[in-house]
Amino acid sequence: MADHVDRFYAALTVLAGHGHIKQRLIKAYEDNLVEIDEDDIPVALKQTFADLRQSMHRVSPHNGESHVCASVRKMSVDEASECAIRLVSLYGEISRWSGDAQVSLPRNDETPPRIPPFLVESV
Repeated sequence: MADHVDRFYAALTVLAGHGHIKQRLIKAYEDNLVEIDEDDIPVALKQTFADLRQSMHRVSPHNGESHVCASVRKMSVDEASECAIRLVSLYGEISRWSGDAQVSLPRNDETPPRIPPFLVESV
């Protein structure tokens, strides 16, 4: 699951970059998310990911372009933006699921918390 979090994060960095939304969406998806298997996604997020994948593969390619390029090319700017929003939302949800799986470290309550000097009242 941590690998998926890293892949979604990498896709987000592409989405936040320069260029037209459609170009960024194609690069983000093809370079980072196309190889993710839906069965590796948490059950609660599987349908959202399947919907994103369906949107990115809905058009048959022509002249050697990929399904993703063909599908995004046919999208309006608003549709491409909606896919980008879904991708961001999925990243947030997957990172929360990944965080739930992590073990919390025990806290040593014997050591008093360190108070920064600027918070200590002087007499």
